[in-house]
Amino acid sequence: MKMALVHDWLTGMRGGEKCLEILCELYPQADLYTLVHLKDRLSTVIEGREIRTSFLQHLPGIARYYRYCLPLFPSAIEQIDLKAYDLVVSTSHCVAKGALPRPDALHISYCLTPMRYVWDMRGEYLQNGHGGIKRLIVPFFSHYLRMWDVASSHRVDEFVAISRHVQKRVRRFYGRDSTVIYPPVDCDFFCPAPTPARGGDYFLMVTAPAPYKRLDLAIEAFNRLGRRLVVVGDGPDLKGYKRMAKGNVEFVGWQGDERVRDYYRGCRAFVFPGEEDFGIAPVEAQACGRPVIAFGRGGILETVNPLPNPEATGVFFDQASADSLVEAIHVFEKNIERFDPHGIRHHATRFHKNRFRDQIHSLIDDRYRMFVSSRTEGASLA
Repeated sequence: MKMALVHDWLTGMRGGEKCLEILCELYPQADLYTLVHLKDRLSTVIEGREIRTSFLQHLPGIARYYRYCLPLFPSAIEQIDLKAYDLVVSTSHCVAKGALPRPDALHISYCLTPMRYVWDMRGEYLQNGHGGIKRLIVPFFSHYLRMWDVASSHRVDEFVAISRHVQKRVRRFYGRDSTVIYPPVDCDFFCPAPTPARGGDYFLMVTAPAPYKRLDLAIEAFNRLGRRLVVVGDGPDLKGYKRMAKGNVEFVGWQGDERVRDYYRGCRAFVFPGEEDFGIAPVEAQACGRPVIAFGRGGILETVNPLPNPEATGVFFDQASADSLVEAIHVFEKNIERFDPHGIRHHATRFHKNRFRDQIHSLIDDRYRMFVSSRTEGASLA
């Protein structure tokens, strides 16, 4: 078996890259392909591989502007030469699942989400563009990319989804069934402090300040309440959010894993106001024994037990508004004694990275054995 791993782009260590990291550990012989690689921004496991990139890697300023090359992504991923490989495993939230294997090869795609840029985030993607141009360009490319996204889904032999929420989206947009395997969470590293506490004097967000993360909603709610909110994360949109915030909202920028773990352990509760396909950060917070206050839609429905569940690990709010979040915070504070750090931690271990490792390894190996067997039977019949 000759195997290739295909990932959209390698520019930072987020949830998709944590999935890829385990695949790199499981299959050290596999070659790794991606559209763009920004060096020294990933784990040593990934950086230690020979990473093969597309023509986009050589464009001037690509490190800063790669996201604006979205219309070029389909062509770039299709030009990656995979003819030598019997098995292709893509980890995809954009175009990686549209790679072109040989007709007689097996392609398994671990789908982080169908391409949200064109299905339900097309307005946000070019939000910093000039208004008139944006109104002309975005609808045009969204239509083309939606057609390509659906057409290229037929190049995948088997989809694996990160959540039931994504499974539904794969069925809706691609008309394909999929198997659910939840992403890995490092529950060994993210764990309660040696002496677990009921929480400190601040609420916490760990997030990239993208519009769909709804940091604006959290800032408005905490501006009203006057409670302390700590925001971990960095990005080009952060300046605008800082202008919105009062003094009780503290922005600490990017932090290393150990410092993030400290913030998780010391927070009163983790705040998650956006709709995500899974959401690793809320699970990391729960692995540290901390409850979650979240917008009750998307993948969070699969990772948090809300009140009035007797084994509650958090509180949901049902409207994407500051009013609804404020009400949820009040409900949380009235019921804070009901949240047991040990019980919350136990719930989070359902998503331990070892479970992901075992499940994805078993699925890939089983499907490849079945694929080879059917191909051999077909050849003998011929």
